This record gives sequence, structure tokens and C-alpha cells, in this order.
Amino acid sequence: VQLQASGGGLVQAGGSLRLSCAASGRAFSRWSMGWFRQAPGKEREFVAAISWSGGSTYYADSVKGRFTTSRDNAKNTVYLQMSGLRPEDTAVYYCAAEIGGSRHLTWQRTYNYWGQGTLVTVSS
Repeated sequence: VQLQASGGGLVQAGGSLRLSCAASGRAFSRWSMGWFRQAPGKEREFVAAISWSGGSTYYADSVKGRFTTSRDNAKNTVYLQMSGLRPEDTAVYYCAAEIGGSRHLTWQRTYNYWGQGTLVTVSS
């Protein structure tokens, strides 16, 4: 399984970005997917997750109402639409795949595979 995250960049506060995570593997439609981020000097934290069917989504309180995750199983891709960006959203964003059917999608240890990360920088 390989995960390729893209779409990061530099954006002004209040702006928007859409991250994408393309996955290899025929079973993508059966995987739950998560987004995590790591800011400089901080530990990696949960951002958002989406169940294999797309029927359930989960968000960290810090991004609720501003970020939306979605998936296109036909394209083996999961998205993170980010709006109302703030300087504190600056981080490397990682996508991750959970292939075992766990419901604990906010836990990092749940995930089996991780992408390489894409940097999001929000200027004030």
C-alpha cells in the first residue's frame, strides 16, 4: 500500500486549500482513511477521518466547521478541503489508511499505512 499526499502550499490566513491523498491497492474502498498533522515542535495530532463507505466522518474540535474530508473510491483518493485557514493550521499533513475495520479512527495507532506528508503554511 502506498499513499501519496499532495496539495500543500503557502496560503494567507482565511484562505483555502484542498489536500489529496492517492492510494494504491485494490481494496481502497474497504479502508478507512485519516488525516493527521504535525506542527513544528509539536506532536502529530488527529485532524479528520472518514469511514470506508464515506458514511461517517470525524473531526478534531480545532477544525470542525472549517475542514471537510471526503473520498472518491473510484479514484482511490481521499480529500481534505480546508477553509478559513489560520496560522495555527501550519503543519505537515499526513494521510493514513486503516485496513482492519477499526472504529477508533482518531487514534494514530489504529492506522496501518502512512503517506509522506505535505506541508501547509498559513501566513498571517
